[in-house]
Amino acid sequence: MKRKWKKSAMALFGGAVLMLAACGSNTGAPEKEEKPDEPAQQEEAKTYKIGVTQIVEHPSLNAAFEGFKVALKEAGIQAEYDVQIAQGDNSQNTTIANNLVSGGVDLIFANSTPSAQAAASATSDIPIVFTSVTDAEGAELVESNEKPGGNVTGTVDTHPDAIPNTLKFLKEELNAKKVGMVFNSGEQNSRAQVDSIKKLIEDEGLGLEIVEASVATSADVKQAAESLVGKVDSLYTITDNTVVSALESVVAVANDNNLPMMVGEFDSVERGGLGAYGFEYYDIGYEAGEMAVKILNGEGEPADMPVQYPQNLKFVINKDTAEAIKLKVKDDWNAEDVKDLEK
Repeated sequence: MKRKWKKSAMALFGGAVLMLAACGSNTGAPEKEEKPDEPAQQEEAKTYKIGVTQIVEHPSLNAAFEGFKVALKEAGIQAEYDVQIAQGDNSQNTTIANNLVSGGVDLIFANSTPSAQAAASATSDIPIVFTSVTDAEGAELVESNEKPGGNVTGTVDTHPDAIPNTLKFLKEELNAKKVGMVFNSGEQNSRAQVDSIKKLIEDEGLGLEIVEASVATSADVKQAAESLVGKVDSLYTITDNTVVSALESVVAVANDNNLPMMVGEFDSVERGGLGAYGFEYYDIGYEAGEMAVKILNGEGEPADMPVQYPQNLKFVINKDTAEAIKLKVKDDWNAEDVKDLEK
């Protein structure tokens, strides 16, 4: 009798435990195991709206934009791009800048000096990151390269040694005396370069004379180049957006008249220029993209982010062009053939 009571008591106790367990659980499908360390619902990554303003289509600017996009992608930034090209029309730059501001973009990528100037005039609130700008201070985009001080910063497309090395090469290796320059005098980027070249020639006593040929549109470029024939013994084409967009017409004039033409960047060497001390526009676009990443992630503000110079400078030459103008390429120039550049 006593053993039977113990068995009954154990059965009742076990049943009570089962009932208590059942009261603490939901009927139906079993519960999923909860992970207290993980949020119940993961927050979706933000997609940023990036406005892109570019003065004109040409390989250098396109490469800079490509580098910019890759930098954002590699940093995990999800971006939607509103790309607008001014087709060389400065008045269109203003329209584009105003459209991007009214469209409520999170950041503006300004690819060229005129594009950056128009964007800076259109907003003092939206962050602006530029590239393909030669003189950020002269263009009044920043208070100083070290401390921009506003909503604008970026990367410039000139290395401190590029112009001095080019002028030295023209004088010492090409025996130049009169150098023709075709450029758009209405583009601040270009006027600044030509003025700095003239000043450097005077300060260093290089004995070179600059002969100017000004253009307003790409349609004027060939005629301007032809006007220099017989007046100069060489050409120097800087990073002028108007001229670079019609570069092949200048190359044709130079080659037909055996005029060596130094240029301001590698894409122009690939397109027929003789040579350049320069860098990859993809690289300065990528570096501008890295700056944009910091701004979008809240890790920095344009006002406190110094303007950056290109990191690498090298001499590249087009051996086919040298052959066309009957110029012997010397080993001691230490020049890379443009065909050997990584694409």
